[in-house]
Amino acid sequence: MNDVLKTITQRNSLRKYKNKRISDEDLNLILESAMRAPTAGNQMLYSIILITKQELKDKLAISCDNQPFIKKAPLVMVFVADQQKWHDYYKLSDIDGYLKENNKLYRKPKESDFLLACEDALIAAQNTVIAAESLNIGSCYIGDILENFEYHKELLNLPEYATPITMICFGYYEDGYKTIRRDRFDRKYIVFENSYERLSDEKLEDMFKSREKLYVENNKYNAKNFGQMFYARKTGAEFSAEMERSVKEILKKWKE
Repeated sequence: MNDVLKTITQRNSLRKYKNKRISDEDLNLILESAMRAPTAGNQMLYSIILITKQELKDKLAISCDNQPFIKKAPLVMVFVADQQKWHDYYKLSDIDGYLKENNKLYRKPKESDFLLACEDALIAAQNTVIAAESLNIGSCYIGDILENFEYHKELLNLPEYATPITMICFGYYEDGYKTIRRDRFDRKYIVFENSYERLSDEKLEDMFKSREKLYVENNKYNAKNFGQMFYARKTGAEFSAEMERSVKEILKKWKE
């Protein structure tokens, strides 16, 4: 196994960091890795906001589902799905004049453009995670940045066509830290050839066999099996309802 594959394999979410500032050299390497990520039409439809003020980290730790480790992370990055720069550039390029001259109407960024920008931003984000891991810098994705959209929009001074799509905490591993590899689902239930396969009840039971061991009988959700317990803890939780509300609010702008 080569070094790249070892880096990918050993990486896991890290929520406790060494009390050490990310060096400028390492930060530059991580950011350069983001900039080299695959991108639709070489448009680079994303922006990266480095959260360096402790006050902002403290606020994000609360607004992103009350996770205290966020404010202790040496480095926090917010990845923004960004169509704003191209929208502004077209205006700068007198797109109105071009359209009038050619009897065309301006097409504002829509849902498809938003999804394309999301792809660009997430690919760039994953590049930073792998680059950081290779430098002994752990990371943790924070999907909760999708919640409280109005608050985050104001907090980060986001314009019309810029949306926070993920956030990542970074920090050096503590000395002597041992990586714990979490089991993944068997590949045969994830990778299909040529077409999608809807799993039978039997295959679903086999797929979740190892996860079923995580079920706790006397759980606070009054759940009778792992599926019920996980639903109550994640899919049916209050934070998921807020994320749903927030994403609907985000999509309003792109649908106009």
